Amino acid sequence: MPSGNPITPQQKRLAFGVHLFTASGVLWGFLALIAAVQHDWRTMFAWLALALFVDGIDGTIARKINITEASPRWSGVALDLIIDYLTYVIVPAYALYSSGMLGGANNVLNLLAMAVILLTSAMYFADNEMKTEDAWFKGFPAVWNLIVFYFFLLSPAEPTILSMTIIFLVVLALGLTTFASFVFVHPLRVAKLRMPTLVLLVVWSVLAIKAIWENVDPAPWVTWGLCIIGVYFLILGYFRTAPVHDRMAG
Repeated sequence: MPSGNPITPQQKRLAFGVHLFTASGVLWGFLALIAAVQHDWRTMFAWLALALFVDGIDGTIARKINITEASPRWSGVALDLIIDYLTYVIVPAYALYSSGMLGGANNVLNLLAMAVILLTSAMYFADNEMKTEDAWFKGFPAVWNLIVFYFFLLSPAEPTILSMTIIFLVVLALGLTTFASFVFVHPLRVAKLRMPTLVLLVVWSVLAIKAIWENVDPAPWVTWGLCIIGVYFLILGYFRTAPVHDRMAG
């Protein structure tokens, strides 16, 4: 809401700097894409991690300085959508496509998986109701950078019919969940279970950095830790929707 106070030139410069900080995500995404083309997965995930870090904190800074008032010409929301489609969708989709985890470039499962990822993500980013009033994501929030990270973490060195089928079914299920009513947590904005969520987010980040440093082939305890925390974030939405289910049942 408008503060009623005049915006100073210093506030305008600060706001523009925050927009530039947000826009830097496109640079990290481009560098991640270059690394993906070279099949340098460790470097790719490192750049994607930096892009994710920027995306995680820029909104908090923007709200703190009331960026909508201080810099109304530039849309932080539009910047976020542009950059997120690159770093959350395009780069990880290309990495999955070119990695061989779903067979060769012309494998039907590979092509279908790309269609699911790209089309459902485009529809999600165009959804004017992608978030609830209490800041949960409605439907799977197209975080394919995280999903593909887990594919690299868990997939066998050589793809099998079973592993390709599982990956494709996961992609298909998540793509369909984009349009579902199930909610997913925004770990920095959701109030429910905030403290354990933030603690686990920090632990997950440390483990993910370690996994990336070890070329996404870490010790088993790191993989197990990432999987357990990943399940927590995946199912956390149930604890918001559970009371609704109970009321409906009553």
